[in-house]
Amino acid sequence: MFVSYKWLSQYVDIADQTPEELAEKITRAGIEVEGVEMPAAEMKGIVVGYVKTREQHPNADKLSKCLVDVGEEEPVQIICGAKNVDAGQYVAVARTGAVLPGNFKIKRAKLRGEESNGMICSLSELGIESRLNPKEYAEGIFNFPNDVTPGEDALAALNRDDAILELSLTPNRSDALSMIGVAYEVAAILGRNVKLPEPNPVEADEQASDAIQIRIDAPEDNPLYVARVVKGVKIGPSPLWMQTLLMNAGVRPHNNVVDITNYVLMEYGQPLHAFDLDRLQTGEIVVRRAEEGEKFVTLDNAERTLSAEQLVITNGQEPIALAGVMGGANSEVTEQTVNVLIESAYFDSQIVRAASKAHGLRSEASARFEKGVDPARVQASCDRAAELMTELAGGTVLSDSVIAGEYAPEPKKVSITLDRLNTRLGTELQMGGVEDIFSRLKFTTETNGDEITVTVPTRRGDITIPEDLTEEVARLYGYDHIPLTLPEGESLPGGLSPYQLGRRVVRRYLEGAGFNQAVTYSLTSEKRAAQFSLEKRKPVALAMPMSEERAYLRESLLPHLVEAAAYNSARQMGSVALYETGSVYLNEGENVQPKEEERLAGIITGMWQEHLWQGEKKAADFFTVKGVIEGVAARLGLMDRLSFQKAAPEGFHPGRTASVLFDEQPIGVIGQLHPSFAKEVDLKEAYLFELKLDVLLNAARKDLAYVPIPRFPFISRDIALVVDRTVESASLEGIIKEAGGSLLTNVHVFDVYEGDRMEAGKKSVAFALTYVNPDKTLTDEEVTAVHEKVLAALKEKADADLRA
Repeated sequence: MFVSYKWLSQYVDIADQTPEELAEKITRAGIEVEGVEMPAAEMKGIVVGYVKTREQHPNADKLSKCLVDVGEEEPVQIICGAKNVDAGQYVAVARTGAVLPGNFKIKRAKLRGEESNGMICSLSELGIESRLNPKEYAEGIFNFPNDVTPGEDALAALNRDDAILELSLTPNRSDALSMIGVAYEVAAILGRNVKLPEPNPVEADEQASDAIQIRIDAPEDNPLYVARVVKGVKIGPSPLWMQTLLMNAGVRPHNNVVDITNYVLMEYGQPLHAFDLDRLQTGEIVVRRAEEGEKFVTLDNAERTLSAEQLVITNGQEPIALAGVMGGANSEVTEQTVNVLIESAYFDSQIVRAASKAHGLRSEASARFEKGVDPARVQASCDRAAELMTELAGGTVLSDSVIAGEYAPEPKKVSITLDRLNTRLGTELQMGGVEDIFSRLKFTTETNGDEITVTVPTRRGDITIPEDLTEEVARLYGYDHIPLTLPEGESLPGGLSPYQLGRRVVRRYLEGAGFNQAVTYSLTSEKRAAQFSLEKRKPVALAMPMSEERAYLRESLLPHLVEAAAYNSARQMGSVALYETGSVYLNEGENVQPKEEERLAGIITGMWQEHLWQGEKKAADFFTVKGVIEGVAARLGLMDRLSFQKAAPEGFHPGRTASVLFDEQPIGVIGQLHPSFAKEVDLKEAYLFELKLDVLLNAARKDLAYVPIPRFPFISRDIALVVDRTVESASLEGIIKEAGGSLLTNVHVFDVYEGDRMEAGKKSVAFALTYVNPDKTLTDEEVTAVHEKVLAALKEKADADLRA
């Protein structure tokens, strides 16, 4: 919100406040002023000039030689390249020695042999953005009306000597999206009164209801619609003071009627729209929901396809405006307009926001409707616009307003006790001081003992609960005046929770193992939403997705990790190792918040180890991924509770995939990406894993403890077992550990053979077993006894024979 210091001074006395002082006080009271711009500060030597004569430059087709009166004894000659310069015009002249924005200094010069003593300026050259220039002056110099005098300060005439305060408003402070709203705020800060406009348009005898009828078919979207009719207007430029105030507020001037609606919008915060009454043809206004697929051409000459979720203003037959967003080209005020219908209405904020977003149209009007306007100003702003059209457009206002619907909500009453307020703020305010603060805000109050009840005007829709009253008191009392106290009581040093520490352990382990962390979107397409999902559920769809590719919440981290690996591989990154920790979202049913789970996932493709100087290369494989998962579990102290089971989920290689079990419950999957899928994404052999990280991190974990090196020697025994090919190594390892008892401290597979020398349907699995007694030296007899027990258990439970 851009606030003109000069404009603001019309509503509240700020003569004793410099713009900088005022900005500081507004910021300290809770609304941040991002900056104070003073356009004239970097300019000097700009005066009004009168072009007495203009003739063609003798040596240049596109230059004019002008004799300009700048308020001195003799006129000066200036060479000008603007197409629209002509004799009889009042223009802005930068005299010799003048300084323009950007520290551009004007010097006496010769242009094509003719002397030029200054420059005739366009609005852009005076620091006004091109988008704010009136269309007739967008590509030429600006012409003043005839009520200026040669030699006077052109910057003052253009209000460039104003100060512009840029307010950074939070969404709840929609009341400050108007000059009157800011005036209320400043008056409360300074303890002064607000001078409000008192519109009282002079009315003709003819009734407005004879010219227009209004019907609302969607009262829940538009509870109140007010219209006034102004006849006999003369379309032309608005006065210079209005144009310059609008430009300072960031609004481009158009013509007197449109500028008046924009002026009242910025003044009251109530959006208005002006229709050409004669172009309506039917003499009727009907507010309704649009028909599905209905076509409509807006003021920007773009054809819009409407939906049944959007509200339109119609003439009873076809749309003439998209309610609260933009008017239609078929009812636009033009140079031929004579009779005007002024619309002032209260529209539901949600329906305006949805329409604005659907069509990509964001206007000053829609921004205010979205945040909520004051219903108490709907009639007053309409009267104000009608009054100004009488004064500035020569129109005649028909008697009375035409009103459809009714919406006059009662001001809210919010109560709070003085004790509660002081307890929250740490102050010792008295009731009189609190009442004074609310009085400065123009809130009425009633007291009953220690309780104060505040009647909040409808312009302050952000105040609904006692905490809001506390905030108002705090900011106007002054945050700097609230006493400072140190916290009392016991306190604990800050730190990470066990869950956060565990997550950090996992990340550091994976990065130490050679993985790079990836961060991918939580939103995905319908096709990818359920890919690689550990639990098959209906994907969660977004109500208003940004695109088709980001329309669903992911159920797995793997689809985007595969995409990231393929992206890197396509750019000559042959070996890729990525991991991600993030949330997935599982559907829990209609109108139920989806279940959020944190997962750990990774992908490896290409070389896992590559020592070129030793001529050693090792490609990533299933056991690489399995080793990584085991390493993570070991670092968390959970290795003894982890196991693996053969599996063949969709998207994975059917013979190189396993489920990961924790306490015998499935928590994830590891395996090779299915070759057909890898080919589809143009990726070579790749291995994936995904685990329910929250299950691992929430599990009770034993702290890692140092185990001293055994004082007594250990004894190793190797066994090669012949078993059916369907028997898993993990089951054999479990049998060995169970039978080996406390003396067996380590078991691991070191060889698997399924060659020609094996019987059909059989394989050989070789294990290395380590026996040790921490209290004494083991004898061969002791080890042999335990070892025989292990072999017997293997024969009994797995039909395993020692390989000859």
